[in-house]
Amino acid sequence: MDRVRSKRTVASRRSRTPRRGKVWGGIDLGGTKIEAVVIDGHGKPIGHARHPTPTQGEPEDVVREMYGALEDAVQMAGLRLTRLGGVGVGAPGAVDANAGTLARVSNVGRGWTAPFPLAGSLSELTRGEVVLGNDVQVAVAAEYRLGAGRPYRSVLGVWWGTGVGGGLVLDGVPWRGRGAAGEIGHMVVKPGGARCGCGRRGCMEAYAGRGNLERDARKAEEKGEKTQLFELMRKKQRTRLTSSIWKKALEEEDALATKLIERAVHMLGVGIASAINLLDVEAVILGGGLGSRLGVEYAGRIHEAMSPHVFMTERQPPVLVAELGELSGAIGAALLVEPDVT
Repeated sequence: MDRVRSKRTVASRRSRTPRRGKVWGGIDLGGTKIEAVVIDGHGKPIGHARHPTPTQGEPEDVVREMYGALEDAVQMAGLRLTRLGGVGVGAPGAVDANAGTLARVSNVGRGWTAPFPLAGSLSELTRGEVVLGNDVQVAVAAEYRLGAGRPYRSVLGVWWGTGVGGGLVLDGVPWRGRGAAGEIGHMVVKPGGARCGCGRRGCMEAYAGRGNLERDARKAEEKGEKTQLFELMRKKQRTRLTSSIWKKALEEEDALATKLIERAVHMLGVGIASAINLLDVEAVILGGGLGSRLGVEYAGRIHEAMSPHVFMTERQPPVLVAELGELSGAIGAALLVEPDVT
């Protein structure tokens, strides 16, 4: 699906550049937004569009919005859909790449549990090949191949956004286990702790995922805590607390936003350090809506929060911000159908 070269010579780095003369489409399906790109033979986006993710739609409504975002990206690139060599999709939830189905989705539309033929439904609209992959796994593979992970052989990706996702490349090979490897957001950082969207308690995502941060912010405001978060949301005409709203509130030293993000950073540090103790990877790549938006400063804070919990303190890996930014997922999705990546 997203195979990566295992040798790190100069020649092998060149070989990891996508082929020239072709273009591919990529869609990153997120909880709040759908990012679509068209990449050229160098892996560079030549067209990009962003649409809001339907908040109340059925899976079919989500697919139509994905198609609309792809159409806009293709138009921005000055092309037609028929020029695309294929379309890759990175999606949250339980992905069956062979069947092209997506199940157990909680943060998209109304959510759904049963497998939905997302690849087939989108293919009917695009009239071309559609390949499905896990959203964070493809984003991490893109960063490994084209972005912040290029100097390393083993990396852990942590995508901090609506939820907290993860992806692994170990000794040059993307590691997916039986399909669900990298779910770092569901590592337990506090037994019996806060309820997570997955139904369990104490998961990292229950404290750091943007959806749960918003839940806790609303509860705190209802109890009388002062915050600018929801005023900023109304000013920006948003229906959710986006990453940019959290960043603005932090810049204005909003007490509640600061408290909740500091707690999130602490829990991220605990969970990531535990993963480092197990895997001993060379670098951590921080991406996702919040990770990319809060950037280098908060990557540093997470690195500090990891320090008390890392066993081999002298070999604590760096925490790097994803170089491909918020487009890493969409670019990684496009690489699913680029011929050099399987």
